[in-house]
Amino acid sequence: MEEFLLGGDIMFTVVRLFIFLVFAIILFNVLKGIFQWGKNNQQPRLTSAAKVIGKRTSIHGGGNTHAYNHYFATFEFPNGDRTEFQLKDEEYGMLAEGDSGELQFQGTRYLGFTRSKRTGENSG
Repeated sequence: MEEFLLGGDIMFTVVRLFIFLVFAIILFNVLKGIFQWGKNNQQPRLTSAAKVIGKRTSIHGGGNTHAYNHYFATFEFPNGDRTEFQLKDEEYGMLAEGDSGELQFQGTRYLGFTRSKRTGENSG
């Protein structure tokens, strides 16, 4: 280990440590995603009454790189519990704060939301 840290130029050592750290972070995130995917697959698919109480976006990147948008909605269940799910952009755009309906989910995975008809809506 001493040879790894002290062998050669200090800048070369810093670069090697930086590359190692980047790969460790990438590996950690990949393993975390695989673990969460497996855990979600073991959970039952649930449907529950819920209300959309909040929406938000998170933008990553930009500047000289491509920006990525992540979309989230927070749902409140009849017992007062709240859960936030990440959604696709199309699903995010179809929801409005205050919408009530049936939420379908599996663990931390959002499966869909069926809005209840509001009073006064036409059946079209």
